[in-house]
Amino acid sequence: RALLPEEASTVNIVVLEELKAYIDPLTPDEHDALERSLLAEGCRDALVLWGDILVDGHNRHGICQKHGLPFQTVQNPNFQSMEDVHLWMIDQHLGRRSVSDYQRGVLALRKREIVAERRAKAHAQKATEPVPEAPTGDAPWEGDAPSAALAAVLEPKPLQSREDIARAARLSSSQVGMIEKIQKQATPEVVAAVRSGDISLNAAAVVATLPEDEQRAAALAGKDELKQAAKRVREARRKPRDEEAAPAEQQAPADTPASDEVHTLRQRVAQLEAENAELRQQVQTLSAQLV
Repeated sequence: RALLPEEASTVNIVVLEELKAYIDPLTPDEHDALERSLLAEGCRDALVLWGDILVDGHNRHGICQKHGLPFQTVQNPNFQSMEDVHLWMIDQHLGRRSVSDYQRGVLALRKREIVAERRAKAHAQKATEPVPEAPTGDAPWEGDAPSAALAAVLEPKPLQSREDIARAARLSSSQVGMIEKIQKQATPEVVAAVRSGDISLNAAAVVATLPEDEQRAAALAGKDELKQAAKRVREARRKPRDEEAAPAEQQAPADTPASDEVHTLRQRVAQLEAENAELRQQVQTLSAQLV
């Protein structure tokens, strides 16, 4: 049932800043829209808890507390560790339309790291554990075998390739590559511009190749300067390729008298070789008739 305002104020809900900040916060406009919706329609979706810890619904919880609105809570019985909580939060937000392409890519990359680390720990632990004896006859397995089997089924599949990450994030492989580059090379100012939508993934990945001071200067100057910086980098990359192609064209121009003469001579040589081959064939034929 929904908790009344006076009951909600006494419920011991623990808000961890780690979980609150695990997903990018709402923009001011998004937060205002959510607040208007809750005031008009109430808090229809239950807040998800792990014990006393708030896992999902931080914005709704804050708004309900602010206005004394009733809300519901529900426990998730599948959480066994904070890693389980993180993976659940990631999957929840990967499926939401409001999450940007950049954030979906970041979450999918984060999921890859968590799953890979968990699998490595599980393999290391399995290697050090004694092998259990097989049951005899119809004797059932003892210990925690059923729970281990359940854990194996629930354990998410690893995201090993860039294509796996792209499918999980509903992106292209090239977009995932751009996001990886932005994460590794971009300054916080450029990342903030991507998150706010001031610059595209493609442009941000290009700007991220600049020295850090140039990235910061472009970001501080605004989105127009960021776009211009990306344009300058692309033009600088294109110029060396054009310069490399120019000498080759100068060395062998297609329509000069010298090249026309060479072409004519090559055609004449080919014609003579064909005539010689035909004459050799006729000689061989006459020789065979004389014999």
